[in-house]
Amino acid sequence: MKFKYVLIVLVAFAAYILGAKAGEDRYKEITHAATKYWNDPKVKKARAKAKKVRNKAAKVARKKFS
Repeated sequence: MKFKYVLIVLVAFAAYILGAKAGEDRYKEITHAATKYWNDPKVKKARAKAKKVRNKAAKVARKKFS
C-alpha cells in the first residue's frame, strides 16, 4: 500500500516538472506574440484614437457632473 502512495507522489512530481518546463516555453511564445501585436503600427494607431475618444468623453462627463 505504501508503494502505491510513493508511486503516485513520484508521478505527480514528474508531471509537475514536465508541465512547468512546457509552460515556460509556451509563456515565452505568448508574450512574444502579444508584444509583437501590441507594437504593430495599426494597433498603435487604434490605441491613440481610442485614447482621444476616452479623453473627450471624460471631459464631457466632468463638465456634465461638476
